[in-house]
Amino acid sequence: MTKDQANAMWGGRFAAGPDAIMEAINASIGFDKRLAAQDIAGSRAHAAMLAAQGIISDTDAQAIREGLLTVLSEIESGSFAFSTALEDIHMNVEARLKEVIGEPAGRLHTARSRNDQVATDFKLWVRDQIDAAVQGLQALIAVLLDQAEQGADWVMPGFTHLQTAQPVTWGHHMMAYVEMFGRDMSRFADARARMNECPLGAAALAGTSFPIDRDATAAALGFDRPAANSLDAVSDRDFALEFLSCASICAMHLSRFAEELVIWSSAQFRFVTLSDRFSTGSSIMPQKKNPDAAELIRAKIGRIFGANVALMMVMKGLPLAYAKDTQEDKEQVFDAADNLMLALAAMEGMVKDMTANRPALEAAAASGFSTATDLADWLVRVLGMPFRQAHHVTGALVALAEQKGCDLPELSLEDMQSVHSEIRADVFDVLGVHNSVASRLSYGGTAPEQVRAQIARWRETLA
Repeated sequence: MTKDQANAMWGGRFAAGPDAIMEAINASIGFDKRLAAQDIAGSRAHAAMLAAQGIISDTDAQAIREGLLTVLSEIESGSFAFSTALEDIHMNVEARLKEVIGEPAGRLHTARSRNDQVATDFKLWVRDQIDAAVQGLQALIAVLLDQAEQGADWVMPGFTHLQTAQPVTWGHHMMAYVEMFGRDMSRFADARARMNECPLGAAALAGTSFPIDRDATAAALGFDRPAANSLDAVSDRDFALEFLSCASICAMHLSRFAEELVIWSSAQFRFVTLSDRFSTGSSIMPQKKNPDAAELIRAKIGRIFGANVALMMVMKGLPLAYAKDTQEDKEQVFDAADNLMLALAAMEGMVKDMTANRPALEAAAASGFSTATDLADWLVRVLGMPFRQAHHVTGALVALAEQKGCDLPELSLEDMQSVHSEIRADVFDVLGVHNSVASRLSYGGTAPEQVRAQIARWRETLA
């Protein structure tokens, strides 16, 4: 299509086409063509409503709806020729529709504007991405539950400050991420419910004088209701910001888990072995098996966070209602969504394939005086010590064990009684790591029976 043809769509206001620089800065078809399916769905719903309201004829509406399906099939097959001169997906679709069906195509834009059209398209696209993210999270949670169930009673060290703190179970650690990703699902679902209002019918900014039925178009597109204020409807991008906020928190959780996988798969830890499918080798060091997928997931957070900040900066100074600035709302959202879905899929694959090294986990759990808190609790529970005194006695016993080059369970009863004479032989019942984790029976604790109860709850939730 020529520039003259493109300008004809604007009417007589512009006598000459924009120069190459203006065309380049003004065009968005290079990225918003991703909205093609949503744009055509919105236009089909709009045409059906116009006919139902008697605003256009049934014959024209039928031609428009069928012609739009032809355009969609051309786009999906890759045969559609996108034109930068036509600026965006909306004008590209409408121009091609006119070529397909002729004069009735000109009636499609009755009682709407590109402002409410793009807001509707973008909202539909973001809603689809939220649904995809929830599905990705469900798949990731499912493989985490499998890992947790397999290792519900496998002991491993729990860390604070990346220092050995107390023994926990492998299942408990996996379930911590289940809880995180479960909150991510909840955030996405909450954002979806809030955003599910239809902008279509707000027109440019003030609504329209045509007797449209906004409830009908909202229902046809799966929205709960039409947006209640036309100014807000065309200028709102909260839905995209909420999506990016949810995606950022989710990506942060993925990044934390990726960091642990990088640490755990190292030769120094040997807690897990990642499959060859999600690892790479070195060009020079033949022994290397690098956790590249985990490292790349860890890096994705920067792009997703950056998208969130970028859109905030676009929106922060815009007066109502529409401004061309909001053309800059999509590229970063598209990029963030792509990278979030890639990271979710990669993490699901890694967790599904990874093998936990039970002997290494247990050996590490028993090191670093990990049962010191159990000893202090025993002193409180059995000898009736105030906790602060028990903490002091336990610290002295740890110092003694360090001096002797052993762990707490390897001290003799005489060694312990040299620090506090009332300590009895049954103290050793609480010093083993398996005894320690089994005793943590409080709700949400690391005891295997608590872990299995949480697994069952989550399986029921997913089902």
